[in-house]
Amino acid sequence: MTTVAKPSRRQFLAGAGVLAVAFTVGNGVAHAGTPDGIVRIDDSAGEPDQSWLVLTEDAITVYSGKVELGTGIQTSLTQIVVEELRLRVADVRYVQGDTLLSVSQGGTTGSKSIQNGGVQLRQAAATAFAELRRRAAAALRVDARELHAADGVFRARGRSVGYGRLLRTGSSVLPLDTAAPVLAPRDYRVVGTSQPRVDLPGKLDATFAFLHDIAPPGTLHGRVIRPPGRNAHSPVIGDLDRAQAVDGFVTLVRHDRFIGVVAATEWAAARAASPSTGITVTWSDGPAMIPQAELPTALRDPENQYATVVEIDDGVDPLFAAAGTVLTAQYFTPFHMHATMGASTAVADVRSQPDPDTGIQATVWSGTQNVTALRGALAGLLGLQPTAVRVIYEEASGCYGHDGVDDCAADAALLSQAAGAPVRVQWTRQDEHGWEPYGGAQAHDMKGALGTHGITAWSHLNYAPTANSRPSAGNPGTLLAGALTGLLPDPLPASSVDTSGRNAPLTYAIPQRVEARLIKSFETIGPASPAPAAPLTYRIPRTTALRSLGGFSNSFANESFFDELAHAGGHDPLRLRIDSLPDPRAVDVCRALLPAWNRRPKGGDGVGAGVAFHQYEVVNAYVATYVEVHVDAATGAVRVDRVVVAHDCGLVINPDGLRNQIEGNVVQGISRTLKEEVHYTGDAVTSLVWQSATPGAAYDVIRFNEVPSIETILLDRPDQPAWGAGEPTIGTIGGAVANAVFAATGVRVRTLPITPDKLQGGTA
Repeated sequence: MTTVAKPSRRQFLAGAGVLAVAFTVGNGVAHAGTPDGIVRIDDSAGEPDQSWLVLTEDAITVYSGKVELGTGIQTSLTQIVVEELRLRVADVRYVQGDTLLSVSQGGTTGSKSIQNGGVQLRQAAATAFAELRRRAAAALRVDARELHAADGVFRARGRSVGYGRLLRTGSSVLPLDTAAPVLAPRDYRVVGTSQPRVDLPGKLDATFAFLHDIAPPGTLHGRVIRPPGRNAHSPVIGDLDRAQAVDGFVTLVRHDRFIGVVAATEWAAARAASPSTGITVTWSDGPAMIPQAELPTALRDPENQYATVVEIDDGVDPLFAAAGTVLTAQYFTPFHMHATMGASTAVADVRSQPDPDTGIQATVWSGTQNVTALRGALAGLLGLQPTAVRVIYEEASGCYGHDGVDDCAADAALLSQAAGAPVRVQWTRQDEHGWEPYGGAQAHDMKGALGTHGITAWSHLNYAPTANSRPSAGNPGTLLAGALTGLLPDPLPASSVDTSGRNAPLTYAIPQRVEARLIKSFETIGPASPAPAAPLTYRIPRTTALRSLGGFSNSFANESFFDELAHAGGHDPLRLRIDSLPDPRAVDVCRALLPAWNRRPKGGDGVGAGVAFHQYEVVNAYVATYVEVHVDAATGAVRVDRVVVAHDCGLVINPDGLRNQIEGNVVQGISRTLKEEVHYTGDAVTSLVWQSATPGAAYDVIRFNEVPSIETILLDRPDQPAWGAGEPTIGTIGGAVANAVFAATGVRVRTLPITPDKLQGGTA
């Protein structure tokens, strides 16, 4: 364990000369006379000032609300900043995800770090550069238009002045100027080039401090004792004396169904929490959830629905009535885990009194995607004001969505408050698999009409639970620990648009009707009510945001059914897509696959190829994917041999980083298509380990020797905005693989994962 000290704002800003680009949503009043001579522009009333960027003679520091989850965004965002400052990537420091220091940019979610966060940081850097240029012009006594800057030096008329000298004297705090001029793409020197990941050297030589390494002085260790199922209640604690006899035992903590122990070491905490060596807890059984085997039918049952949302209605009924050929099909995808390779960890230091200088009473280190939302939820859980809670992001095992890290942080916070000391909580694999929130199961009813030249009408009815139960800043019941203490989560959302309904609409030029039936995750106060009823009783496992939210399931259904219609009408599946797309950029990514498609295996005998396309979130990145598969004749096992992805996300910041993201999408998409499924019985998840001989006890994922050849075709658009790339590709994988399996075997698999048993019985 290592103790990692975060510099305070005062340490960063101390010095004779400072240039700070600040963000304000308040009244813009400037305050003078601070001890270090800084003029401050408050972020909002009652909050400490927060900066996008701080330049001193000794350091240039980026303050980013977007955090590095293992995706490489620290490198890409740094590229954006240094481009505007005419510097190199190595010339800046990066502070991320700290509610005391960093501007809140919302969550690091939805492929929006570059798309939104990059725009904000670019303007911050442009604002800072404009001030540096003003100072340089004064120092060199020239018109600012004569200046040329590179590598931290301004030059004009044979003279030069460095940034360090310009920052040696004078202090300024400036609001971010959204009108500050930015470089034209033709002048980029860093953006658009493959830069080495700035976070990798420390990870490769084992000097990087992960969240799991954080341990403030005096840290104790905690372990939470989970109920046997989601709805178990009325715990009765026994054998407390046995737990107290464990060497290092500190205290037992109980708040309703939240039960935990704190000890001097992790081993002692584990022993004190174990029913064989420590306390025992007897629970009363609660109601069972909807049986897993009944999910495809149960999701379609109005009894389990609370609302209907019509997203698009082009009046397709007359088109179906007039069509000569109408096809229908039903698709289903199961619950999926985030399945973080390293189990969630958090450290909390909750004190009895606030710090006299900062007002902070609770400091929490977490791998959360949204430090601001987690801060608010933890504040409510601890009975504190949000300004008394500081959440600091530390990189953990990485994630693509809302996994267990926020819940683990709440565990640590409650235990620390009770123990009066810093507490570190590291979940077990059983905690992670069994209690993280999952990507939701979804069912789809598809209907399509065929005419002479293609598809003439389309209907997609989507049945899905919420795809977002992230921590809410105003409700501690959105945290697992909060729910166990008796608090209720937020009401279920009133719409599925761009959450569980993400990518349900088509971008093909086909009249369509897109409708969603919203599924109750838990018992509500009325048949059509989204509000949870007390006590909280789950109908299905808790669901939330997993990479692409509903986009993976919706696109699997859309692109598989499009393929069905193409074959039924005698059309080439890729060329029908090209002919049906009105957007030239969409056409371009599909056309980029033609060389691979024209040389594809002819199909049959267990070998085949398939394609899929979608425009992520309907309005962002364009992706077309080609897949080749081999299906073993003896076992029915599917192996993906080759994947080609054509990708247009506008301006490419870091080509190598972009390819990394695409490849990660492909690997995870194949895993979810061929292997992954959460199993549960009664109200308890049974997929609690990676490997097991017991059916349903393991959560299977793709192995390294199953990763195919992956080729990427990047369509760079320097004149277009940069869109995110963390999620778009995965939505195309399920459909492309399923379509390739059909080409190889003649079997249309409509239920994921595509396992051998589904191929042995014909169309599934």
